[in-house]
Amino acid sequence: MQVDYQLIIVGGGPAGLAAGLYAARGRIKALLIEKGATGGQVLLTDWVDNYPGFAEGVSGFELMDKMTAHVDRFELEKKFAMVSGLDLQEEIKTISLENGDQLTCRSVILCTGARPRALNVPGEKELTGQGVSYCATCDGPFYRGQNIAVVGGGNTAIQEALHLTKFAARVTVIHRRDELRATKILQEKAFANKQIDFLWNAQVQAIEGDDNGVNQLQIAYNDGTTTTLAVTGIFVLVGVVPNNEILPLNQLHTDAAGFIITNTEMETSIPGVYAAGDIRSKNFRQIINAAGEGANAELSAEQYLAGLK
Repeated sequence: MQVDYQLIIVGGGPAGLAAGLYAARGRIKALLIEKGATGGQVLLTDWVDNYPGFAEGVSGFELMDKMTAHVDRFELEKKFAMVSGLDLQEEIKTISLENGDQLTCRSVILCTGARPRALNVPGEKELTGQGVSYCATCDGPFYRGQNIAVVGGGNTAIQEALHLTKFAARVTVIHRRDELRATKILQEKAFANKQIDFLWNAQVQAIEGDDNGVNQLQIAYNDGTTTTLAVTGIFVLVGVVPNNEILPLNQLHTDAAGFIITNTEMETSIPGVYAAGDIRSKNFRQIINAAGEGANAELSAEQYLAGLK
């Protein structure tokens, strides 16, 4: 049977780009498939201050632009298309595209990533784009001089809260616990910023608004008391859910949340199939470990391909 590629990488974020770089340098006949622009969620990140080699920090867009330029230097083949399905169980894997094309390969690296988790409270869906946002970098400039809220207590939430102080008059961080999960240096910056307030042990129960957008939040505290918070915008930053809709979950081992389980070599439960980046089941989702996992996955795929020969 004619096989189109030795390796197909699905997803073009940091993990996919790193895997593609190693494949291109290793002269593997590889293809990277990405549904949009390469870079993934990092393109929406205002500032990256913890990626080695960038002592002064770097914007998410610039970092991904440099990663893309790096793989382009080694002439990695890329295709911008929507994947509609994958059949991974046979030795020759099949990738189906929405336009009806089918591509075959001997190994696959899944780098489909994750997306922001919603609160799933009344008013959220109806007011998304009218005061409800999941990306401070995208929408922060719309809230100059206004009072807004950020929901979450991790690194992303606190980074974005700090970013939003460039525009908003007041930023209220709403967190369901009594302490943040963000790294200490981010906590120090947030606590020192006089534009940021905190509501501890609190959860958003409903988002209210009208034709003009969000105007207030219904807040419930863990002790049972309730209050309202007048804001014109709310940024929901409470974690991620896996982009696994196109994946054959009946063929892959996943955790309860739907993230792919791998071993330390990025091997999934299917021979020749690997996963890297935010789609993996793991504790930490950072750009640096996504890139490292992408490289690890490609090296494992190379070993697998060599074994087939």
